[in-house]
Amino acid sequence: MPHSFLAFIDEAGDDGLANYREPGRNGGASHWLVLSACIIRKANSLAAVAWRDEILRKIQKDKRYLHFVNLDHGQRIVAAECLSEKPARVISIFASKKLLRDEIYQGKNQLYFYMTRYLIERVSWLCRDMRPRVPEGNGQVAIMFSRRGGMSYENFKSYLRFLKDNERGTRIHWPVVDIDSVNAQDHSRVAALQLVDIAASSFSAAVEYNRYGHCEDRYARALKPLVYRHNGRHLGYGLKFIPQLEDCALCPQQARIIDTYN
Repeated sequence: MPHSFLAFIDEAGDDGLANYREPGRNGGASHWLVLSACIIRKANSLAAVAWRDEILRKIQKDKRYLHFVNLDHGQRIVAAECLSEKPARVISIFASKKLLRDEIYQGKNQLYFYMTRYLIERVSWLCRDMRPRVPEGNGQVAIMFSRRGGMSYENFKSYLRFLKDNERGTRIHWPVVDIDSVNAQDHSRVAALQLVDIAASSFSAAVEYNRYGHCEDRYARALKPLVYRHNGRHLGYGLKFIPQLEDCALCPQQARIIDTYN
């Protein structure tokens, strides 16, 4: 029986834990790593192509390829607003990297795996919550990553199996997670990966300073209709901060996103 849900995952930022970039200077690691998932019903898998193409028409791009970093400010607003009207849900995990103990995350992709655990945890809650309204399929979610260099997705599947077998404090709702389905595709080949790129980049822009020392929260605000909430709460569900939000010491610009979602 086919899956009921599809989850597409992408990131904005990097997992470097040293040599952070500063406004006005090129190069250096991002201060934040943001991982986002866009979850749709399997029945809408073909519709995602039409959603991507609609955005391209609205921003007057002739290509059949959408990459948020290549858009200007006005086009980014339109892309986020257009995506916000679609039958999808978005979940984002934010890691304030300068507050993390770099001696803990020395292994290759260790921080990325750790953050993805929290992301899949929330994806599983969403699919569990949505199941009564999504009768088709087997209730499970298939997971696709936007391919990133140096990442072994077989190792990631082994990591998930380890968590499942040992629990290790995770709260993933395992009955809905099809570990064997985990795979990766190139961003340019899958329309839905281009849609989740909008989400990851939008939420990253809300907390990561640009080269002029400013954050931009308007894209993330536009996506509010899509962000997963439980019992009326977005924080802790659709948006999760690492370390805890109260320890992230957000500046007034960054805190605007919390005002939107609190």
